[in-house]
Amino acid sequence: MRVALCQINSIVGDFQHNGQKILSFYQKALADSVDLVVFPELFISGYPPQDLVLEAAFIERNLDAVNRISREIGSVPAIFGFIRKQDSHLFNSAAVVASGRCVATYDKALLPTYDVFDEDRYFTPGRHFEPIPIPLANGPVKIGIEICEDLWDEGYECKVTDELVKNGAEVIINISASPFSEGKGFERMDLITKKVNKLAVPFLYCNLVGAQDELIFDGHSLSYDKNGNLLAEGRQFEEEIVRVDVNEPNSGSVEPRPYDREQELFNGLVLGIRDYFRKTGHTQTVIGLSGGIDSALTTCLAVEALGNKHVTCVSMPSRFSSQHSIDDTATLTENLGVKLVSIPIEELMENYDDVLGESFEGLKRDVTEENIQARIRGNILMAFSNKLGSLVLSTGNKTELALGYCTLYGDMSGGLAAISDLSKADVYAVARWYNKFKGEEIIPNSIFIKRPSAELSEGQVDPFDYDIVSPLVDEIVQNHRAKKELIDRGYDSDLIDDVYGFIRRAEFKRRQAAPGLRITSKAFGVGRRYPIVNHFDGG
Repeated sequence: MRVALCQINSIVGDFQHNGQKILSFYQKALADSVDLVVFPELFISGYPPQDLVLEAAFIERNLDAVNRISREIGSVPAIFGFIRKQDSHLFNSAAVVASGRCVATYDKALLPTYDVFDEDRYFTPGRHFEPIPIPLANGPVKIGIEICEDLWDEGYECKVTDELVKNGAEVIINISASPFSEGKGFERMDLITKKVNKLAVPFLYCNLVGAQDELIFDGHSLSYDKNGNLLAEGRQFEEEIVRVDVNEPNSGSVEPRPYDREQELFNGLVLGIRDYFRKTGHTQTVIGLSGGIDSALTTCLAVEALGNKHVTCVSMPSRFSSQHSIDDTATLTENLGVKLVSIPIEELMENYDDVLGESFEGLKRDVTEENIQARIRGNILMAFSNKLGSLVLSTGNKTELALGYCTLYGDMSGGLAAISDLSKADVYAVARWYNKFKGEEIIPNSIFIKRPSAELSEGQVDPFDYDIVSPLVDEIVQNHRAKKELIDRGYDSDLIDDVYGFIRRAEFKRRQAAPGLRITSKAFGVGRRYPIVNHFDGG
């Protein structure tokens, strides 16, 4: 049985685009004489549709699209995801279409309700696990169709794959819209391998690729024969038709691709930026360039995602800006071939001092004046955005966002927070990888070796040892470590209290932050829901 796994990119709510994409890739697959063409979960509607599912017109247009596409499908069957409606119930479903009509459906049984998922809010779980006979030239094959979470059954009583095989499935096909996070591919491969080794049936996995708001989908479709041999592995972050023949065990088995963590993170962010701009209708970005590592890496990501002609950097020096930061900014933009605009803000700072002088008379200069500088810069960047139709990429990293070491309405201003799920330690690691990948010093070495500083006051440096604080933040935010666990791991008790306090008090800032691209198992955003008013001290 020759199968085409089409890991392709949808747009939420664009039924015309999604339908044409299915038909286009269906025709491409037929050129290779395949027996079955497979597409990802909820491809008709796009994933995740969220509360659009509550709109009656959205459901009807989704069903109309299924009917329209079905009429164009020939004798070679296709499987794709859509929203099925029965009475007052909605189902996350797979359609099996052949010879101009929908011949069968399967409803997703396991509905995830954790992290970024909230499917139980919208869908009714399926409870039928009968394989679907797919008509092929050499006779029908009983296909066990499942959808995404049906594979991730740890913690569920229902074991969908087991039920399908028990009921006679000869091949398992999983259609997914599984969001990317670092190393997620290894988890999928491990889950599938365990299923195959236990049940001795071929397993094909077709995953969505692209980005939707905060979520990135990496593709990386997979195929295993009944002996657990990897037959095919789709590329990450690219549309592709993964072709596989599951007839013969051990035929054409392949070795998994080498893994490079920093490359994976970089490429994931590039796709996230590119798709966010493309799907929101933007082509140009403007970035505030400070001479530090965060804005440097953000600019490199933007260039790779959009092209250097679509990136404008703005340097906004004040009396506190060091010459080396100004020089590093000029060198970086020259190396990348992007436009650099310099707008000194000293006079604007003085105007604020004059306007506020009487009201603040007798009070010492403090963080207020520092934040005014950041907000002046934010206003300038938003002026570029409004005037030129550019989207501002904010440059704060996850460690800073966790600690609240960022200025609301200042450096947090923007339409997309490109690296807000990348820790300070990983910013350095990914930036070093980029220079190595390019084979030259695109990001000047001086940016790596100088002490991080917001340069908002004389001689200022960041008040954290990021080598310690960055992994501590990850332990708290991603791994939910309690204070005792952290002390056992060697962290100082007072530092733990301080960091927990910073994270708790900064919740109100994160609620107002630009959407950020999710690349870890726990990002700030839709998958993390903490109250703003919160006196919990971390245990």
